Amino acid sequence: MPNDSISRGQIFVVDDDPSMRQSISSVLEQEGYEVICFADGDALLSSARDCIPACIFLEVSLPGKSGIDILKKLRAEDYPAPVFVTSGQGDIPMAVDAIRNGASDFIEKPVTGNEIVGRVKAVVEALSPGSNGSNPSRIFSLHLPGREPLTRRERDVLVHLAEGASNKEIAQRLGLSSRTVEGHRAGIMRKAGVRSAVELVRLVLSEPHDC
Repeated sequence: MPNDSISRGQIFVVDDDPSMRQSISSVLEQEGYEVICFADGDALLSSARDCIPACIFLEVSLPGKSGIDILKKLRAEDYPAPVFVTSGQGDIPMAVDAIRNGASDFIEKPVTGNEIVGRVKAVVEALSPGSNGSNPSRIFSLHLPGREPLTRRERDVLVHLAEGASNKEIAQRLGLSSRTVEGHRAGIMRKAGVRSAVELVRLVLSEPHDC
């Protein structure tokens, strides 16, 4: 933590990789946060009974209970701290599962220090008094405000994509070829301004619902 600084609050980092714990901790401590690290989910749950951090970084692949299992337990108990689910092997179903179970965001590793800080600031500000932040587990919107409108077929593909379906599964459901689905997905990603399908899912699941 910087000298003569006042702590901006605690952040829990749960990861079985010591180097990853150290990497995330160093970045956050430079921003003035007090970071407490855990190597497994049970250790986190034990400490979570006594205090509520500003947010939690929770790795999916943990010894014993998985990060998703820990997330479900926290949400079942209405634990208020926002949770960032992290993974070095993320895919669309995993991202969907994490966000639908209450994660504030899904972060693919490797992640830069600036991105970590940016995510934390965004969540903390959204939850601060007077903010208009909404429930992190809200249902995704089919609209991408400020971006080029999706075609009807792109919207159809997006619905199934956000449910975690593969290109092959989407093709079967919509009566299309896998190549056609790939083309629609590429168009959606271009309009959304994202580089990966997981990033796309994170975006649409985080947009306010628009009926």
